[in-house]
Amino acid sequence: MSHPHPELSLPPALPAGGLRVVALGGLGEVGRNMAVLEHEGRLLVIDCGVLFPEDNQPGVDLILPDFEYIRDRLDDIEAIVLTHGHEDHIGAVPYLLRLRQDIPLVGSQLTLAFVEAKLKEHRITPVTLAVKEGQVEQLGVFECEFVAVNHSIPDALAVAVTTAAGTVLHTGDFKMDQLPLDGRITDLRAFARLGEKGVDLFMVDSTNAEVPGFVTPEVEIGPVLDTVFGQADKRIIVASFSSHVHRVQQVLNAAHNHGRKVAFMGRSMVRNMGIASELGYLTVPEGVLVDQRRAAELPDDQVVYMSTGSQGEPMAALSRMANGDHKVQVGHGDTVILASSLIPGNENAVFRVINGLIRIGARVVHSGNAKVHVSGHASAGELLYCYNILRPRNVMPVHGEVRHLVANGALAVRSGVPADRVILAEDGVVVDLVNGRASVVGAVPCGYVYVDGSSVGTITDAELKDRRVLGEEGFVSVFAVIDTATGKVLAGPQILARGMAEDNAVFQKVLPELTTALENAIEGGASDTYQLQQVMRRTVGRFVATRLRRKPMIVPVVVEA
Repeated sequence: MSHPHPELSLPPALPAGGLRVVALGGLGEVGRNMAVLEHEGRLLVIDCGVLFPEDNQPGVDLILPDFEYIRDRLDDIEAIVLTHGHEDHIGAVPYLLRLRQDIPLVGSQLTLAFVEAKLKEHRITPVTLAVKEGQVEQLGVFECEFVAVNHSIPDALAVAVTTAAGTVLHTGDFKMDQLPLDGRITDLRAFARLGEKGVDLFMVDSTNAEVPGFVTPEVEIGPVLDTVFGQADKRIIVASFSSHVHRVQQVLNAAHNHGRKVAFMGRSMVRNMGIASELGYLTVPEGVLVDQRRAAELPDDQVVYMSTGSQGEPMAALSRMANGDHKVQVGHGDTVILASSLIPGNENAVFRVINGLIRIGARVVHSGNAKVHVSGHASAGELLYCYNILRPRNVMPVHGEVRHLVANGALAVRSGVPADRVILAEDGVVVDLVNGRASVVGAVPCGYVYVDGSSVGTITDAELKDRRVLGEEGFVSVFAVIDTATGKVLAGPQILARGMAEDNAVFQKVLPELTTALENAIEGGASDTYQLQQVMRRTVGRFVATRLRRKPMIVPVVVEA
């Protein structure tokens, strides 16, 4: 297998007739999926999603793919092909279209509807092309055939991209549910036909590659929800992804069966389900849907709240309910259903919410204690079927952490793909398909781009480190007034600490040492405030590290008199 190395240099020019693939996100992480294909000087982008921050990224709202690789080549982009409407595949589209608004967006009806609603908030009117399974579109030098795949959102598509260099089949996110709620299965006949024609590079979803067997059919979730609803005698709160139309449909059906009304909570939930209902992807039983105000007036045993926040997001509805700062207060005896699987990295946040709800007295039902959710990603057994049907010449696992990519690559090898034809790449690694063979040829810079409030890309890793230090170790300010002519300390030093267990009085012990250090530094030739500030930082830093065993942020201030 080909492994990327930090020592990889910038790639050479793409050989004539070759196809280049660069992932700007989604390889080595679950989220911010984005791949750029290049052929004959033209570019095709597949997906453009966001990654949600972890606990060690305080203050960050979203993480975007790094567009620097294509920033100077925006006019070369033929289109952005969107495989489905989840945030980790469409969430960064507004930020890319800010750079060039007329890049065509290509995707299914529901996917484009979700994107257009998002772009409206950014005051961007996109150029769109709606496609269906079986449809073939020529996007510049790229011939794209769209294939139906099953996922945890309707209208998902794989895309087969054919150029003179060969055919690339990109699955997007998919699974092989044989009993889907909407009757739309992954089109294995199309996969087989493409396999007969020849798939030169198979870019395949890796998220569940470590999970043996096959994903449980979605249809089995309905009876479980029905049972849970039947056992509940007070309010029911269901948390799910705001785009999981199938799960919302099952909740609406269960509520209808048990004489309950459903109120949507969360702006994205209300928006997305309104779109899905309008387009016919969601069937709302008559009289079941009510607004929050009406729901608050109903008896507890007649109410279901359908909310966001299944991943423990701090500002989402469910987290705020658990913290008691939401207009809907979870009470003793209420039933809370987390109808989603854990996204890697979100475990602590989710368990924090679960513990908060249980402490209140709620009954919490989640995928760990009941079958209230199934994954939207193909497990190992399904992936093996795909490899055997397609017989791809080269394989490039995508969409997953490193462990998922490696597990997927191992499955490919077990199915008969030569080990040297399995490309294990990470974000920024450049893969060229030339003469039917895929290989790693270099790497391009590809970092995290942080969205922090209204700022995009201005927050750096160094600043995030400062935030972590402030949150974990505390803050110490040191102030002194210096007469540089005489070398005397006229005022101070004064020390003020925040966020530390110790009282400020503990720093009295270091003040004489600090005064001596400053005077010695001036006698030794230190003349500017920066040098003197560094003297104070080192002196206080040594004291705090030795005596208090802490490493706080130290901010020294020297004023010359």
